[in-house]
Amino acid sequence: MDTMPDLGDRPRDDEIMAQHYAIRAEEAEKMSFIGDKEPLSSLAAEYESGNAIFKKKIEKLGETYGALRRTRGDGNCFFRAFMFSYLENLLETRNEAEAGRVKDSVDKCKQSLLDLGHSEFTFEDFLASFTDQLDGVQDGSLSADQLVENSRDQSISDSVVMFFRFITSGEIRKRADFFEPFIVGTSGLSVQQFCRSSVEPMGEESDHVHITALSDALGVLIRIVYLDSSNGDGGNNLDVNFHDFIPGQCVQEQPILKSKPSVVLLYRPGHYDILYEK
Repeated sequence: MDTMPDLGDRPRDDEIMAQHYAIRAEEAEKMSFIGDKEPLSSLAAEYESGNAIFKKKIEKLGETYGALRRTRGDGNCFFRAFMFSYLENLLETRNEAEAGRVKDSVDKCKQSLLDLGHSEFTFEDFLASFTDQLDGVQDGSLSADQLVENSRDQSISDSVVMFFRFITSGEIRKRADFFEPFIVGTSGLSVQQFCRSSVEPMGEESDHVHITALSDALGVLIRIVYLDSSNGDGGNNLDVNFHDFIPGQCVQEQPILKSKPSVVLLYRPGHYDILYEK
């Protein structure tokens, strides 16, 4: 006679999720926070025997982009990719004026955090981890190799991620009326709850709200290129879509609308890597 299984032995949902996150964390730790630059063909090889839509879209992607740099999939990939891509762009363009401009933006973000009730000691070390590298761009002491080394150093990388999380949360709280409809509509949380649970903790993934807030706070144009299995227009459209996050305060300034994005990231469901144009 069949017997009913003992439901007491069945793992709870929270235990299943904890195991899932533990496995993801273990897999993520096998790679650096920021990988080496690779030809885009390495991405094509990844899907060689996989999804046909992805394969076609990667071919399309290859018409514009020639290389990528992978990031660790630990929930912080957007912020790590942003940090590296932005600083690398500053180094390659030797744009000391932009480094100075973003330092001014950082000062404004610092004041916003203080106005929101944060004590300076809670974020000053994180802030310094980012501004020290901006100083390195301006005085020539930061090399491309040093940037890679810094980005792979857990102490520096995590500190910059935490700083970005602070200023992203600060921007969302400061402009709660603007962000609230997006947050409530997608998560059902209040602005305060969303910031506490989905922005400020390490390892929480980023979506369009995080990207919009960081872009606006720092005044940096960010392009996100989407690689997914969608195929609109009756299944005939295999174009690779992208979205430019234009800083709110710069929408009326034509030069930034015509300029190339400082940061170009490839989004695959749940993960961001860095893209390079040909």
